[in-house]
Amino acid sequence: MKKSAYACAIACLGTLAAHSAMAQSSVNIYGILDSGVVYTNNANAAGDSIVKVPSLTGSVPSRLGFRGTEDLGGGLQAVFVLESGMGVDTGALGQGNRLFGRQAYVGLKGAYGTLMLGRQINMTFLASVKSDVLGPNLFSMSSIDPYIPNARSDNAIGYLGTFSDFTVGATYSFGRDASAAGGPGATGCPGEVAGNSKACRQVTGLLGYDNKRFGLTATYDIMYGNTGAAAGLTTSGSSDRRATLNAYAMAGDWRIGAGVMARKKEAATRVNDLESDLYYLGASYPLMPALTLDGQVARHDVKGSANDSTLTALRLTYSFSKRTAVYTSIGHMKNAGLAAIALDAGGTVGQGLSQSGVSAGVRHAF
Repeated sequence: MKKSAYACAIACLGTLAAHSAMAQSSVNIYGILDSGVVYTNNANAAGDSIVKVPSLTGSVPSRLGFRGTEDLGGGLQAVFVLESGMGVDTGALGQGNRLFGRQAYVGLKGAYGTLMLGRQINMTFLASVKSDVLGPNLFSMSSIDPYIPNARSDNAIGYLGTFSDFTVGATYSFGRDASAAGGPGATGCPGEVAGNSKACRQVTGLLGYDNKRFGLTATYDIMYGNTGAAAGLTTSGSSDRRATLNAYAMAGDWRIGAGVMARKKEAATRVNDLESDLYYLGASYPLMPALTLDGQVARHDVKGSANDSTLTALRLTYSFSKRTAVYTSIGHMKNAGLAAIALDAGGTVGQGLSQSGVSAGVRHAF
């Protein structure tokens, strides 16, 4: 009898191990390592130049991720993503020193879309994926508004669904940013405060249409503040709103993208208020199968102020394979008035000074 019990137990353990192995087989490990060297002038008020290895990005930010699915039957899947951002220059964690700062969510996916719970990219992040030809390049419109490549929400419920050529999505966060470690990926607004339903809440929404020739996407994003939050949003009544319209079209081998982001920040004190429009226009063209040229112009128009900025950037990428590429970028940021927007993401520039730069790097995906 005992032998039979032991045999049954061993068989059950073997079955569980087999199921575990099968579950693990649906997990993918992936990543990107991207690093280079950049030169910019006017990096301080004295007009000094600097040469450095950038931290935040090269042509795209570096990352390490785990993605998995489990088939639950009837067209339903369990899904999860855990994704870390990192600086290849020092090996430090990104997004406010979080272990899985880029994404950390679990959810269910079916015929009617995907429902996600956790830290996730929100609809502002997704809005310009196809229309922004430079993406989170070191020289790009992400330098003008660092929120664009860091548009993520903690403590969020998210939904994304595609039906024929239409895409709809939304996120609702109960506390949009739990890290206060500094930088654009950490603004110290954890929310989830009893008796204050608006503290650090964030809502984003997306509606898009895409086919093989063109696409159009519109988004709305509003975030609220609370005590200790960054950017002057130190009350739950203060808010930062962004509305975007983004489009792209294919013309032969050309991909042309354009868009506008209208922003209105109503901070706890008027000195931190901001109303602005960010316009961009870019194009991408394959000079040959392995060589691609991307270019973009972006304009930051601050309402009621002379503190405007204009970005011009070009990037040339040579792909050795689907996984490995080298690239070089040149760019110029023209700052007017008292504007001090650096050309390179995470960089510095003297107030009112324009800045030029050149970068080169290598990228490998796995």
